Amino acid sequence: MQIFTCPNCGASLYFHNTGCVCGEQVSFAPDSQAMVPLRDPCANREIIGCNWLAENGGLCRSCAMTEVLPDLREDANRPLWETSELAKRWMLASLMRWGWFTPADPGDRPVFKMLSEVTAAGDANVVMGHANGTITINVSEASEAEIVKRQEQLSELYRSMLGHMRHETAHFLFVRLSDSPEFLDQFRTVFGDERADYGKALERHYDDPEPADYDHITSYANAHPHEDWAETLAHLMHLIDLLDSAAAVSLSLPEGPKPGHDPYATADVDAEISMAVDMAIAINHVNRAMDLPDLYPFVLTQGVREKISFAHGWLRRNAS
Repeated sequence: MQIFTCPNCGASLYFHNTGCVCGEQVSFAPDSQAMVPLRDPCANREIIGCNWLAENGGLCRSCAMTEVLPDLREDANRPLWETSELAKRWMLASLMRWGWFTPADPGDRPVFKMLSEVTAAGDANVVMGHANGTITINVSEASEAEIVKRQEQLSELYRSMLGHMRHETAHFLFVRLSDSPEFLDQFRTVFGDERADYGKALERHYDDPEPADYDHITSYANAHPHEDWAETLAHLMHLIDLLDSAAAVSLSLPEGPKPGHDPYATADVDAEISMAVDMAIAINHVNRAMDLPDLYPFVLTQGVREKISFAHGWLRRNAS
């Protein structure tokens, strides 16, 4: 993510900021990817700190995609919803750098249901997922303690609300891209046939989550071509954003990125991923000095890199 500039004094502002230390109140303009003087605030600004410009009857473009809110009769759900919406805005702002969900993009937008396991009527079972353009998010996982608990329960190296947003939106993007027969033909060559029985595929996965010959970014990606795509695309977004953020703070290795570098603008994804992995390895080393977890604890095989390259090529087509 970029670092932004206060329109009044030029100080640095971050993606979540609603104001500057100089007193200037700001809004984020998603199409120009810039902080502007406060005007047309999103109706959720005072409720959950949304700092985007309003559209569509008082809500910003991101908040307007949320169709169902968690049960706000439970006080703990409001901050969880706030954290979840921030992750959604971050994910959407990044995709807009590739032309997705902008005014120039004529395609469908996803609909989000933000649900909590805690309701006034008692505990509820919430399953994250995507179906027919609707993405269900369990805001209970916006709790840091809950994420750590589930990481341990599920033996996952990395789990975050932003990761969930990227993964589930990747399923939605698959549907958008599937309008092109060319995409599906190429997809099946790279990822396999997504028409394979999903339920049976999951059964096989849970019986043998890491077969000896699997070549996927995560164990869950091995379950089915749909999950392989979603995990691959989420990791593409992780790594490009990691590199973009490093460039924004002039954090660089001899191989790059150079200050001002824009990883969203290049077609050479292999070079971008190599720089991102080198940066992650360096930060992993620094984290270990503080006894902190690795920033990016994954290994990218050549097969995984080829899948990332395929996903990157199709995502960038929307930008043109």
